[in-house]
Amino acid sequence: MNDTRQGSVIWTYLVLTVVFCALPYFLIGYTGEVGGGNAGYVTALMWGPALAAIVTVAWKKLDWASLGFAWRDTRSSWYSYLLPIGYAAVAYLIIWSTGMGGFAEPESIAALADRLGWTFTDPGRFVPAYFLFVGITGIIAGTARGLGEEIGWRGFLAPRLHDKFGFTGGAAVTGVIWTLWHVPLILFANYNSGAPQWFALTCFFVMVMNLSFIMAWFRLKSGSVWPAAILHGSHNLYIQTIYTPLTAPKGDITAYAIDEFGFLIPLTTFVVALLLWLRRDRAIAAYDARRAAGEAS
Repeated sequence: MNDTRQGSVIWTYLVLTVVFCALPYFLIGYTGEVGGGNAGYVTALMWGPALAAIVTVAWKKLDWASLGFAWRDTRSSWYSYLLPIGYAAVAYLIIWSTGMGGFAEPESIAALADRLGWTFTDPGRFVPAYFLFVGITGIIAGTARGLGEEIGWRGFLAPRLHDKFGFTGGAAVTGVIWTLWHVPLILFANYNSGAPQWFALTCFFVMVMNLSFIMAWFRLKSGSVWPAAILHGSHNLYIQTIYTPLTAPKGDITAYAIDEFGFLIPLTTFVVALLLWLRRDRAIAAYDARRAAGEAS
């Protein structure tokens, strides 16, 4: 595909993404809530990029296989599930061990136990059971929601931006677009851990840029959108549903440290992104080999 048509395809996709996300943005902004009773609005928003990608492929008569639906690399999918557990665990172990947040305190456990209808609350039993139960059952729903974004960002957009700008440039541009897509949720809704908006936006931007490089690596290496979707679901699940709810506030510092809006997840994801960036030749070689063999990206 020549550069002019590639640029037209990308711009068509971006405009359609704005169109399909406009109503969910409005509804979320009107209520000011992310989650709770507005979970349906958030799911609709997350599937806006996928709908835009599907319509663009149909409209421009592109190869459906280019969205990366094929399951190609089981090992990459396992790594993408386990990585968020690891980089989030490092961040939260620092939080808990330094007193920036409390671990599995009675109030935190009681709230989670009440939500699940569990009657035991001693940390030694509750934490392993909660981690195992939610980690297994939650990844299914998490991946389903994350897939909506990833069909768009990684299935459709990332390979095309890689072709246009190379690995580093393509991952960076995808990350900027992905960040901008989230900004209305931070500015006009309660998508925040409690830190000031400027701080939350800064930390979130760094984290998303890191994740963009990580997911681009898996997308190019595997030739499939599934590792990115699983990583997206695992990231949201373990940070938003497991580690953060198990963390009790310890003064104002907690909001600056935890979740996707504190400073520690950006640091741990940066380490992972840097390691994969240093190994980018492996992902690029796998991508180029598939292209040379006439396979979809």
